[in-house]
Amino acid sequence: MKKEYRPLPIDTTDIELPEELVPLVEKMAKNVHEVWAETRIAQGWCYGEERDDAKKTHPCLIPYEELPEEEKEYDRNTSIGTLKLIMKLGFKIVR
Repeated sequence: MKKEYRPLPIDTTDIELPEELVPLVEKMAKNVHEVWAETRIAQGWCYGEERDDAKKTHPCLIPYEELPEEEKEYDRNTSIGTLKLIMKLGFKIVR
């Protein structure tokens, strides 16, 4: 019998990102996309108008700037979550 998996992410709802980190969010979001795309391409995936796991095609294998806003938002949320976790764990982000 498989054990049911229950994700327990660290609660970061009390963390507010400082305004000076907003530009970092966008740079991180772009990099998140670049890493994802690089991994997919290395796995043999290529651009396709529709996602097809059998053919390994995906419509998001395009530059970040050309992504639909909802896809960019997914990458931004990943970046925001990462930054909030860093701050929640007591680390400081300095330039």
